[in-house]
Amino acid sequence: MEFDLHMALVILAAAAATFATRIGGYILITRMKSIPPRMEAALNAVPAAVLTTLVAPAFFIGGWESKLALIVALFVGLRVSHSWMLVAAWIVVMIWRHAGV
Repeated sequence: MEFDLHMALVILAAAAATFATRIGGYILITRMKSIPPRMEAALNAVPAAVLTTLVAPAFFIGGWESKLALIVALFVGLRVSHSWMLVAAWIVVMIWRHAGV
């Protein structure tokens, strides 16, 4: 395997950009005396947006076991803790795969 300077520079640039965006947000928030309501609403929406970007591709690209597991996880998650939601979805996938459907 040969050292590729171009690839190393791309990786370093990506690392610097990631670090700058993370530290920039922290510096911006700590310098503010109070967080404006619109910014607080946007920050509160981030977890749902991240979860959607993780779940949506699995639902639309995955097989039927993924779809069923996500639907079960949704309904179980509305009733009990997140740990039980993960266990329920895992059980659905394992049963589906074990049955060989």
